[in-house]
Amino acid sequence: MNETPNREQSEDDKSSHHGQILQALNAVHDPRSSNELRYEATQFLEHIRSDDNAPHQGFLLASAKEQSPIVRHYGLSLLDYAIRHSWADYTREQSEALRGWVLELAQACSEQDPSYLINKVAELWVETAKRSWAVDWMDMDELLVRLWNGGTVQKGLVLNILETLSDDIFTTEDSVAALRGSDLNRACIEIFISAAVLSEQFPTRETSINIRHGSDGWLSRMSETLYECISPSELDKPRQTLILKTLSTFKSIIGWAIPKALVSTSAVDRICACMAVSDMAVQLAAIDTLYALYNRSRFSEDDFRDIVGPMLRPDAIALLRQLYEWLQVDPTDIDDGKYLTLKRVSETVFNLGRLLGDRPSYLPEGSDLAGFIGLLMIVMKNDSLQVSIPALHLWTKFLQSEMISKSPAVQDFIGDLLETCSHRLVRYEALPLKTNNPSIIFLNEDIETMPERHAFLGNYARFCNQVVELVVQQQPIDALYHILGQADQVLNHLYDAEPPFVPLAYSKNSVPWLKIDAQFTVIEAALKGCLKWLTSTDTAIIRHEHEVMTSNLQVWCDRLLGLTFEDPLIKERIIQLAVGFAVGPLKRDPQFAVRVFDHVLETRCPIFPQSTVYSDAVRDLQVFATYQLQRLAMRFADHLVTIFDVVERKVMAVSEDVALDEQMKARYTSVLFVVMHRATQIDSSIREARLEQYLSTLIAQWQDDGLKRSLSSFHAFSRRLGLENLQQYFLSRSIKDITDWSTHPLDDEGKRLQAQMQTALESLPLRPTKHVMGVSVEKLERDTEPYDMAYRLWQKYLPILLPNVLAFIGQAQAFYDPDNWTGITLELKPVVRRIFTDRFWQVGISQGTRDDFYASIGGTRATLEGFASSIRATMRMLRESGYRLLYYMSQLGDLFYGLQELPEPLAKALFNDACALSPHQMALMVDTMRPIIENCPRECRNHFLPPILSALFEQVDRKASSEWERIERRKSAATDDDDLASEMKDESVLRQLTLASVMLVAGLLEPAKPSLPPDSKIKPNGANHASSSDSTRGFILQTPQVLKPLILFCTHALGMRDTRACSLITRVFRAVIGDFSGDTPLEADVREFISTEVLKACITSLNDPYFVDMQKDFAQLIASIFIAYTPRTETPKQIVLTLPGMAAEKVDRTMRHLQRAHANPRQQRAIILELLQGFRGVAIHEQGKLPKPDPAKLRSAMQQKYMTADMEGMELKDKEEEGPDLGGVAEMLN
Repeated sequence: MNETPNREQSEDDKSSHHGQILQALNAVHDPRSSNELRYEATQFLEHIRSDDNAPHQGFLLASAKEQSPIVRHYGLSLLDYAIRHSWADYTREQSEALRGWVLELAQACSEQDPSYLINKVAELWVETAKRSWAVDWMDMDELLVRLWNGGTVQKGLVLNILETLSDDIFTTEDSVAALRGSDLNRACIEIFISAAVLSEQFPTRETSINIRHGSDGWLSRMSETLYECISPSELDKPRQTLILKTLSTFKSIIGWAIPKALVSTSAVDRICACMAVSDMAVQLAAIDTLYALYNRSRFSEDDFRDIVGPMLRPDAIALLRQLYEWLQVDPTDIDDGKYLTLKRVSETVFNLGRLLGDRPSYLPEGSDLAGFIGLLMIVMKNDSLQVSIPALHLWTKFLQSEMISKSPAVQDFIGDLLETCSHRLVRYEALPLKTNNPSIIFLNEDIETMPERHAFLGNYARFCNQVVELVVQQQPIDALYHILGQADQVLNHLYDAEPPFVPLAYSKNSVPWLKIDAQFTVIEAALKGCLKWLTSTDTAIIRHEHEVMTSNLQVWCDRLLGLTFEDPLIKERIIQLAVGFAVGPLKRDPQFAVRVFDHVLETRCPIFPQSTVYSDAVRDLQVFATYQLQRLAMRFADHLVTIFDVVERKVMAVSEDVALDEQMKARYTSVLFVVMHRATQIDSSIREARLEQYLSTLIAQWQDDGLKRSLSSFHAFSRRLGLENLQQYFLSRSIKDITDWSTHPLDDEGKRLQAQMQTALESLPLRPTKHVMGVSVEKLERDTEPYDMAYRLWQKYLPILLPNVLAFIGQAQAFYDPDNWTGITLELKPVVRRIFTDRFWQVGISQGTRDDFYASIGGTRATLEGFASSIRATMRMLRESGYRLLYYMSQLGDLFYGLQELPEPLAKALFNDACALSPHQMALMVDTMRPIIENCPRECRNHFLPPILSALFEQVDRKASSEWERIERRKSAATDDDDLASEMKDESVLRQLTLASVMLVAGLLEPAKPSLPPDSKIKPNGANHASSSDSTRGFILQTPQVLKPLILFCTHALGMRDTRACSLITRVFRAVIGDFSGDTPLEADVREFISTEVLKACITSLNDPYFVDMQKDFAQLIASIFIAYTPRTETPKQIVLTLPGMAAEKVDRTMRHLQRAHANPRQQRAIILELLQGFRGVAIHEQGKLPKPDPAKLRSAMQQKYMTADMEGMELKDKEEEGPDLGGVAEMLN
């Protein structure tokens, strides 16, 4: 840009450029232009932006009212480009000229101008202000006030400027604003807040530089504007527009504005008054603004009285209730505007209640608590669960507040609250999607994906359970009797208006089961509250109440055990509830526990092989019953052992009668094992001898020479499983040419092979050993007598078991790699891979329901697909049983970890063929290894961990990287005929592997908080955790054999397309960077690797549009690398200098800024993002490839959190989120 371009440029040059630009714009937008002409014109327009005279040309075009809006907008874009990309290179005279053009354009805005032109002028003003306001532009506030005193258009322009300025300075990750530090924060506060409030709040603030105009401040002007606009009875279009702009600006600033300033300007009262305006858009804007205000973390007592108090007055609550009732929508004809506003009202009520629940003592005189509680109850009962859930969540908080929960206002609604929660504990996910149920209709409208639906309904049920539990804890007798009375009604009329039970027409989600499940869920929540009440107090009166209560509960439960139902799922539910009574409030009554034990043993169902669904349910009931028997055995072992002979006869009789295979018999035997193992009233030597008897048969199987030989080679292992002729079978049936295996019936030879494999599988000792070892070590504290007994018991057998367990795992995993199959032909290799391709149902991706999927699986058992499924199931059982046994062995501490010869064979068995496993199977293996690794005793780390961890991360890195590359290749070559559901499933499963691996890394290097939300704060430079070799973290960081593959995987993970895993890895890197700032050779090597490869990976991902929402994570990591390492190495600087067009002066300036911003993460990110401005990816919708989402369909932050499976952050009021940058306020306070 010339020194004074508007003076020196000749008229001919102006005219020439002007004409060329107009011609080019016409060519671009004329539909008759050829592609070649349009391309040339576009290139010219792109090129002209960098011309020195482009800003002046832009001003001329933008200010030419006779030109079309398209031409004028292009002129504004030339100015925008100059401000954003060349401002730092301009002289003061040039920047003043540029600013002057922006001011002229702002003053010239009129009602005839399209809104997008006015918005663009406001954007230019803000971009200019961020660079020069309060530096060499001191009269901006005065100019804004002058504009404000103009017409409605000028007021709208000023509000747009103020809102955008507030957002960029306090809220968004705007790099230009952040580079100014707290200067802009202070300047913003100075012009928004009245001089009187500032003097009162910050009497010692710096006032030598005056940037404000007048004493009122913009909060006062905006508040007065609201008052003037809503005073007349009729609301015309200009006033409505001005109200909406004013409320939108209030919403932006209300999160950081000083509460006293809001009070002094009557802003809250005037925003509330907007709710009474009969205009939907205004009401929604007012509610959104109040939501932002009451979303603040806390207020002082005075501020609470002045800001929260008015909303708790009778008139305000009546207004909220009136608005809420007017906003009700018909589920069959949903009004989007009303429904959106209704949700915002619910969320605002939650925020008000949250503030009240945090500080109930602040409740001012004259507040209508009863009215607020009544409104809360009405909102909670709304048919829309999304409208209801904030109110339900708030009830859980109120019931935990002693002051609020005991108030008459709350007590009056306890019955209604209990009734509502009981009705809402039905399994909505089991109800049909097409129904007249209004809650389901609203759910279908609100939530599109099944994972979000399940997470949301899970959170809703959790809150309902908490409410029931808290109510029973506080009013146990009345509440529990009421709940049990409801249950009696349900049980007595369960099959009223329902067809009789027919096994052949069995359905897992029958109406009777849904009714009983919902009612029993309420009872289980009540039992938790009852148990807390029973253990919380101990007076004579309370003890008597305890005795009466437990006696009545026992009577009710005995009556429950006497009921008979034919549905296996209902039987299972009764068992679950009865055992809950026995180990819960009735745990002091072993006689009752024995009755429950007998009931569980005697519960059985007739067999109907004709119904696969029913038969599966019966089998599930048997498995569930044995698990509940084990629970009872663990809790009441001392009593059961006194009648052990009777118990043993009963258990063995039932086992012989109903157990369909050896695995089920092992489950029943494990019940007896638990009783004898956990009982402490009998001499330990007697118990130990008895346990040895139970184990003797199992151990003999493990010592069998035939078993050892069968595990010695792949061929021998195949022969042991009856699969040695599998290849010949496949070849003879030309299976490779059959497209759909599920429609091809299995012939007699195939059925014989299938039965032979099943028989061989049941003869193996893996599963029985898994059950017995599991019950002998799980849920035991170290240094207890049962643990010591388990230690002695397995000490002599571990050397026998372990080599064979490793062989089982190794041989089973070898099956997944076709190259291991002896003499396999080339044409059969794809068949083997197809056999081991898992079939599974995934929420939100698979077609149909989970039950539909399992029904289809059951229908293919007698087909080739069923045969393949049997082979998969066999290998899966061998692998997973082996994994589980390793975990149980690890519970024995040094007995397992202390084996010097173990690590290498263990690593070989687990990881030699790991890459042949599917991502789903490998993710399971990673999850299995995690506790084994993390529980390794310190004294065993040196010999145990290096072989295991190095092999694990080498294979995980290899597998995850190759799978992500395969998926990206498939996407790049995608066609319309591709199976999108299959691709989505593959990617979803790969995300599970990636996240499981990353979580393992986080658990090892960030042990205190491995599952923090992605935005949680981590101290930079490794300050979070000591690197002492006493910790697993320190050991890993000091062991090159482990560190190298681990850090290589982490580097590759920075580019894997999973934002959750990638964000976690950036945090892990930030946590360990400081550990490599020293002088040892290892530290120097790792430092150089991070400065090179990790930095390159960050820049690459920063450039990827997929990671556009993670740019601040990458920028923070890059900043951490620069701050920690540039004092010791030039490598980060040299890497950045290799980027095209990167100047050394720019990098040096960045490094200086980073050193000054060492304590301000937001500023550090801004500095890096500014440095890499031209290398950042752009969101797809910003590229024009996809439309921006409809704002009416966007979810609020609260709605999104209720659709998240992990909602612990909700309980802490968004501590993981960064709020407004209040650096300016902090400096004023100082």
